[in-house]
This record gives sequence, structure tokens and C-alpha cells, in this order.
Amino acid sequence: MAKKSTETLVGVFVLLGIIALAFLSLKAANLASFSAAKTYTVRARFDNIGGLKKNAPVRSAGVSVGQVTSITLDKNTYQGLVLMKINEGVQFPVDSSAKILTAGLLGDQYVGIEPGSDDKNLRNGDLIKQTQSAVVLENLIGQLIFNKAADAGSAAPPAPAPGASLAPAPAASAAEPGSKK
Repeated sequence: MAKKSTETLVGVFVLLGIIALAFLSLKAANLASFSAAKTYTVRARFDNIGGLKKNAPVRSAGVSVGQVTSITLDKNTYQGLVLMKINEGVQFPVDSSAKILTAGLLGDQYVGIEPGSDDKNLRNGDLIKQTQSAVVLENLIGQLIFNKAADAGSAAPPAPAPGASLAPAPAASAAEPGSKK
């Protein structure tokens, strides 16, 4: 009898461990929202969303205030259209701005909202008009290389024409051509 109750207790403990592991995995991957808080939806258009993904956090002053619900291509403007759920308890002025930021050097991307100063607040379905696209690391590296190449090219003497001799040209003499000294 004691053996059966010990096995049952171990089974319950293992089951609770599996449930806890699943919960932590979903929270860490930001795949599940376990809050029942009311939200409102806002939209923003970005020229480049970089590596932003669905379910990415929306933050203001470093505090999570919502979540990205969908990312699509606007067929009229050819921009990335990002839909975000914002917690109803957090209200942003209509002149707020949205940026795509990176958490750490190689971290995940998220949307950062900077509040504006207007008296009116964003409502369900409103568009955040002031946006800043993601900084793409490859573009920055390309610009750095291009600028370094341009700087090096302007500081170096002009290259000789193809087929030209690298030896210095003979000095012109004062004597007339064809005369002997």
C-alpha cells in the first residue's frame, strides 16, 4: 500500500513538473498570453520591419505594455503594417511614435512606443503615424565599408592608366630634338 501511494505522489510531481516546464516555455517564447486584461488595437506602418515577429513585445520606457498581433504588407504603400494589442490601462496620445528596437546586441526585436503630448489618446484601430524602421545590421556594415572605401579612394593618388609604365617619365632636356651634345 505504501509503495502505491509513493508511486502516485511521484507521478503527480512529474506531471506538475511537465506542466510548469510547458508554461515557462510558452512564456519564454512569448507564444502565450495568460493575462485576461482588456486591450485595444493600434496600427503602424514601417518601411522595414527587420526581424520583428508576431507576438513580439510592445514596450514603453522598457515596460511591456502590449504585443504584436500581426505583420502584413500594405499593398498600397508597400510598407510593413504592424498590428499591436495595447493593454487598455495604458493610454498613449495620438501623436505618439513607434520604433522597432533591438533588445541587446543580437537580441530579439520589439516595438517601442514613445508617448507624445497631445490631449487626445489613441483609440481602437487608430494608426500611429510617426514611425522609425528597424536598423538592419547588414545595411550599417555596407555603409561603413562603402564610406571607408570612398575615404581611401579620395586620399590615394590617382591610379595609372591601364598599360601605362610605372617608371618615371624622362626629364625634358634644353637641347632641341635631333641635336647631339
